[in-house]
Amino acid sequence: MTDPIYVTDALIAEDIDAYLASHERKSLLRFITCGSVDDGKSTLIGRLLYDSKMIFEDQLAALEADSKRVGTQGGEIDFALLVDGLAAEREQGITIDVAYRFFTTEKRKFIVADTPGHEQYTRNMVTGASTADLAVILVDARKGVLTQTRRHSFLAHLLGIRHIVLAVNKMDLVGYDKAVFDRITLAYRAFASEIGITNFTAIPISGFKGDNITALSANTPWFKGPALIEHLETVEIGDTADEAKPLRMPVQWVNRPNLDFRGFSGQLASGKVKPGDAVRILPSGKTTTIDRIVTLDGDLNEAVAGQSVTLTLADEVDCSRGDVIAAADAPPETADQFEATLVWMADEAMIPGRAYWLKLATQSVSATVQAPKYEINVNTLDRLAAKTLDLNGIGVVEVSTDKPITFEAYADNKTLGGFILIDKLTNATVAAGMLHFSLRRAQNVHWQAGDIDRDMRANLKNQRPALLWFTGLSGSGKSTIANLVEKKLHRMNRHSFLLDGDNVRHGLNKDLGFTEADRIENIRRVGEVAKLMTDAGLIVITAFISPFRAEREMVRAMLPEGEFLEIFIDTPLAEAERRDVKGLYKKARAGQLKNFTGIDSPYEAPEAPEIRIDTTAMTAEEAADLIVERLLG
Repeated sequence: MTDPIYVTDALIAEDIDAYLASHERKSLLRFITCGSVDDGKSTLIGRLLYDSKMIFEDQLAALEADSKRVGTQGGEIDFALLVDGLAAEREQGITIDVAYRFFTTEKRKFIVADTPGHEQYTRNMVTGASTADLAVILVDARKGVLTQTRRHSFLAHLLGIRHIVLAVNKMDLVGYDKAVFDRITLAYRAFASEIGITNFTAIPISGFKGDNITALSANTPWFKGPALIEHLETVEIGDTADEAKPLRMPVQWVNRPNLDFRGFSGQLASGKVKPGDAVRILPSGKTTTIDRIVTLDGDLNEAVAGQSVTLTLADEVDCSRGDVIAAADAPPETADQFEATLVWMADEAMIPGRAYWLKLATQSVSATVQAPKYEINVNTLDRLAAKTLDLNGIGVVEVSTDKPITFEAYADNKTLGGFILIDKLTNATVAAGMLHFSLRRAQNVHWQAGDIDRDMRANLKNQRPALLWFTGLSGSGKSTIANLVEKKLHRMNRHSFLLDGDNVRHGLNKDLGFTEADRIENIRRVGEVAKLMTDAGLIVITAFISPFRAEREMVRAMLPEGEFLEIFIDTPLAEAERRDVKGLYKKARAGQLKNFTGIDSPYEAPEAPEIRIDTTAMTAEEAADLIVERLLG
């Protein structure tokens, strides 16, 4: 999208440099418009653009032509045409996503995020709100406070937006009735106080008529202001609070154009930094001092929160992308278990125990989420019991990461407290989260290293540890082939142990069922046991359906590279069902066995297994010989 331009500002033609300089000195306010469907967000944005005389170059020519065609005097842009253009975008589905608009007044520059009102696109509202300073919550004067009003207000507060405007829109359709405005304001105030919003600004407006947008309207003599634009121009913003906090700079990348220069680039999330300041590199904890603050315009004597800079260090300490450069005497925490609020943004429900990528600032780790402690009902604010979170669900959960990350509570630092979860298979963002605190057990439980390590145990057995992970449909032949492999290894004096799916469910996992969440937990536990056994120097053999790629990859990530061998026992469903040694397929087809893989529960075949066995082309004995050969070869 092209940059916005003033349509009527003569300064552009007279002195472009002066014009640009005047804009450079203006502060920037980022805000969102949100609320329920058809509450007038696009109309309000159209009015803001129209009244501030700001439109986009790619809209200018068409709007001018249409204005002349319909006979607008002087070729001026007709407000109705501008709103029609925004409405056309909505009809094309553009504002299902977040649409960003840019405009300016004499006092301030603005970026407004037009977020969709439909409940199924709440995730898009979260995206727009994540960088906003202010939220304009629109309410249709005819309908009052609705579910989406409450949901968006709750999310805006949750995401740390400090400035809230309650814009009671379409006042022209209720005769500019003060009683209607007062009733809606009172209802909103009651809800706002419950969720922690202690202050908001209520303004009666008509986006279509322009009442109380740029100036106070004669239609509402009972309202003493401010008008919306006046409030947007004067509301206090700035990073002074962030500047007063201790230094935090997530390292985005290591800048090394030559052997004589090694800098660490990123944006200061909080605090200030000067050459000579003592800093600590996390999570390693190494300390050093700042040598230089480098920018394209030359070195700085000081950098503050919000600036992007390159820092050079006085010592050659280990520092890379994902690390955090922090004040040496006030470092943030590192931990691997947390409590967090999670907003679920995927159509598929959250699966407790499944591994997702967690991205926080420049850090990226593997993480699992436990079943919610509770889900929040945004209408009543009740805490509801829940086993999972569905689309737009908001709940409090416990999150575990595969290695410690550097963080702060979201309430103290949005950059080091806000995270997203990404599906490992689809790369889709499935959730946004806000960290509360680390769990005490994460601080109190420490790894106790022994003098005898896994290599010493393996050398004693004269073998290399490995995990042979058999996967395939029920009846594919996993257990049969796995048993043959162990027998062959035993005859060769190899130390091994076979973990069979059915056997494990008689003891370790007898409390688990066959729902998707239970299957994931089943595999997680088996993976942890197998890891301990490989640490003992054993060759571990497992025979599990393990239907989901994400969980097989989770187990792979537990072991050193090269020790996990995925063995796909590739048997067509029809053949496995024909064998049906245990009669399970027959029960599943009759509806007597729920969540049965291949029938009413999916199986995700490996995409690149280390070994693939086609049981229609070789015998079990031949398959076992091939696997042993690959293992020991």
